[in-house]
Amino acid sequence: MTVKQLRAFMAVAQTLSFVLAGERLFLSQSALSLTIKGLEQDLGGRLFTRTTRQVRLTPEGEALLPLARRLLVEWDNTEDELRQRFTLQRGRVVLAAMPSFAGNVLPPLLQTFRARHPGVNVTINDVINEQVLDLVRDGHVELGITFEPTADLGLAFTPLYQDRFVALVPAHSPLAEQADVSWTQLLAEPFIALQRPSAVRLMLEEHIKQLAQSARGGDMVQGQTLQVAFESHQLVTIGRMVGTGLGVSVVPALCMRQMFELGAHCLPLQAPVLERAIGMVTRSDHKLSVAAQALYDILLDSVIPNAPNATFTSTLS
Repeated sequence: MTVKQLRAFMAVAQTLSFVLAGERLFLSQSALSLTIKGLEQDLGGRLFTRTTRQVRLTPEGEALLPLARRLLVEWDNTEDELRQRFTLQRGRVVLAAMPSFAGNVLPPLLQTFRARHPGVNVTINDVINEQVLDLVRDGHVELGITFEPTADLGLAFTPLYQDRFVALVPAHSPLAEQADVSWTQLLAEPFIALQRPSAVRLMLEEHIKQLAQSARGGDMVQGQTLQVAFESHQLVTIGRMVGTGLGVSVVPALCMRQMFELGAHCLPLQAPVLERAIGMVTRSDHKLSVAAQALYDILLDSVIPNAPNATFTSTLS
């Protein structure tokens, strides 16, 4: 059965007249008769009895009537649903983002998206960097926001900006009175770090290793490594621990406002700086839905807020 055949059947069944049904469908009687005949041949029997005076449904036609009505309603609803999705009158976007980005940067961008497309719902998975990559790669979300992947995972990465890491010290610490802080000064204090396999933790360890190997970073000792006094799974906990004076840390600049609210003080780090591109990841072999593409475009076109030490790019590739 085709939709055209079902619409023809419904028109004749409702009017019990080939003339009136033809007028309703803008079809000639001969064209309408051929359509009904084709439907009957496909199904294997007569749906109407027709005389010069009247048209009547056969028992099989009576049985088809409620089924055809339901099928056409579902078809029309499907057409309407997809049309609204393509025109962004409705839809749904599922994305994953690092908690620091989801909590500090994403809300005003989502406000812009909501103002433009109020009928599109957004679901956010705020998970650690590694889980963002896994969710995108496995197809559970269309769009992820994370640090640039270091390995080829079959994902496309579009940078938004460079995030420069900053030192996190207690507000009452003598270090907080300085304009900036060296790596040597920072590593002399009890250090609080994210637990492995956090991407931030791995980047920090690799950076310190390179500093020690190249004899850079002030008076760092050859072979010096990161000595961790406390570990946590969440940056919020680290900010609170630093705020209470338990130690110091290094965090992405995008969460500076949150760290200040938790009672910690942020300082620029002296050269060599640690920075990493933050951007959007998508599956290389997957075309984004219209709704996801709309959010992607807003992220790409926006100046990212709340990242005071970030180096913004005017041209993104």
